[in-house]
Amino acid sequence: MPSAYESINLYFEDESRFGLHTKYGRGLAARGVQPVCTFQQVFKYTYLFGAFSPVTGNKFLLEMPFCNAETFQVYLDMFSENNPKEFKIIVLDNGAFHKAKCLKIPSNIKLLFLPPYSPELNPAEKMWKHIKRKFTNVFFNDLSDLSEFFTETIKEITLEKVKTTCSYNYMSICTFWSGI
Repeated sequence: MPSAYESINLYFEDESRFGLHTKYGRGLAARGVQPVCTFQQVFKYTYLFGAFSPVTGNKFLLEMPFCNAETFQVYLDMFSENNPKEFKIIVLDNGAFHKAKCLKIPSNIKLLFLPPYSPELNPAEKMWKHIKRKFTNVFFNDLSDLSEFFTETIKEITLEKVKTTCSYNYMSICTFWSGI
């Protein structure tokens, strides 16, 4: 680790799409009765970019209008500026925009790619499952309501929640990093 950095941390990064189209899911109702919720079929979307550390429980999430190389560059730059004295090792999938030639990776970030077609190896997927469960059966009037939902939901995600949700047995070797 270069001396310019005070710490090193491992993050798992992924993106997820959220929209105004109501997502049906399980709900509490009497047996044989389908739960009722307000439904809309509007195709307006926003994306949530997120990186989660199973070592420290740190998280960095950013809402973006698109999922492409330009927005990923903005995400990397802002993530780099968040705790600039930390060297960030980011594990992510093989999305084409993650490997775009136009990307300028900040000096305090190193990207490591998972094997192709292996989302089960990315603990960030489990965080999306947690967030999308709260998103189920909820009606949003517009994208600003959805942004407010993100703000409230992200505030509720504690360091311990990230650690327990993103912790996989194969990462137990990484626990030594928490002392660096």
